[in-house]
Amino acid sequence: MAIQETRYWTNPSVLQFAGGADPFNLITEKAKEVVLKAIQDGWQGPPFDPFKLASLLQISTIPREDVLDARILPTGSQRLQIEFNPNRPRGRTRFSVAHEIAHTLFPDCVESTRNRSKKVESRDDDWQLELLCNVAASEFLMPTGGEIDSKTPVNIDNLLRLQKQFDVSTEAISIRLAKLTLEPCTMITAARIADSERMVAYRIDYSIPSRTSVIEVPRGLVIQDKVISQCTAVGYTAKGRERITSKFSELYLECVGIPPYPGRNYPRVIGIARQGDAVATEALSLVSLRGDALDPRGTGPRIIAQIVNDKTPNWGAGFARAIRAKYPSAQEEFREWCFTNPDNLTLGNTHVSQVTDGLYVVSMIAQHGYGDSTKPRIRYAALKDCLGRLKEIAVDKAATTHMPRIGTGYAGGNWPFISELIDEILVRNGISVTIYALPGNDPGETQGVLELGALTQSEAD
Repeated sequence: MAIQETRYWTNPSVLQFAGGADPFNLITEKAKEVVLKAIQDGWQGPPFDPFKLASLLQISTIPREDVLDARILPTGSQRLQIEFNPNRPRGRTRFSVAHEIAHTLFPDCVESTRNRSKKVESRDDDWQLELLCNVAASEFLMPTGGEIDSKTPVNIDNLLRLQKQFDVSTEAISIRLAKLTLEPCTMITAARIADSERMVAYRIDYSIPSRTSVIEVPRGLVIQDKVISQCTAVGYTAKGRERITSKFSELYLECVGIPPYPGRNYPRVIGIARQGDAVATEALSLVSLRGDALDPRGTGPRIIAQIVNDKTPNWGAGFARAIRAKYPSAQEEFREWCFTNPDNLTLGNTHVSQVTDGLYVVSMIAQHGYGDSTKPRIRYAALKDCLGRLKEIAVDKAATTHMPRIGTGYAGGNWPFISELIDEILVRNGISVTIYALPGNDPGETQGVLELGALTQSEAD
């Protein structure tokens, strides 16, 4: 089998968007930022409705039977609307609308949508833009796992079953599984390079290794693969052993054909690659324990993490009040920090206080205000920034982290989403995290808790 490298990003819209950064990583982050704000504004799921997301973004959606799937067009000065075909299957329509929303992440979106109304030749590298919009659409449709967790079996048959169950694209399900699973496997997507029978070669568009996988498949790799090439139609599957990268003599592949890029005839392919003798390896995951987060288990440096609000430096409710009672120095230092510079009490800021030898309290300002509210007070974008800072502190002090089900009490946050943020930012970067639930809490009272997550401590902020 021939293997070669090729230059990857060339599309001008993609290059303008990236500005020197990696477009794949950047589109994922931009999509997550949209999701964070939308959930904060009341967007709920699963299932996560892309029409509701469009409404929150002030993008109108108009049904039109003469549209192939969907398209986005300007309606006035810098305003956009999505036209969609209401006669397509529901899952396809949802993905198409999410895909069009993704186009708005590109700075030249309004200009490029105007060009769609003109008879201009498409570029050979337009697939790069479509690829990134597919990735963003997957983030929109499945920002949290729901019933999918780290123990969900990863194989092509189960992937297709879940795709029907959640009524989303195969690509969205595969990305979610790759990020959650503890199985040693790597998800790949590939596209046929030319619509020709004479040269059956595929380009790796991207790959996502699980946290236990050692299989790295470089983006842009060109391969001639007899397993992938068997997926000649959407929904066709293939299984077999193949060598797709020089680092491994042979991999076991399970593949399925998915819709092609616009203007292409042959389907793209999603594959699950694993070593033939691969066995599950131990990986960090969120640990759930019955106990008190104020008395963290284990030895060595430990961090107790909490969420506090941005309106008062005084901890008067929930888990913060319990910390104040047991470790009053943490409250005193936090209050002094805020009085010294009032700007410190700002969403996204983080304060660390050492309360005993080897024990620290990290206070993350990720709740807007306090008291009764018709909307959740959690601010997910701020929490994301705070967790990033918590990661740095944990690495610096070689510490494990301990917390209740933060953000779900007075802050009113969505635990499945919060637990995935914790998992993505901390656990996947090698930080040990333990979530505590007080004895007597009823697990049935929690809503949508992920297997990789934990139960609740009822007085969490």
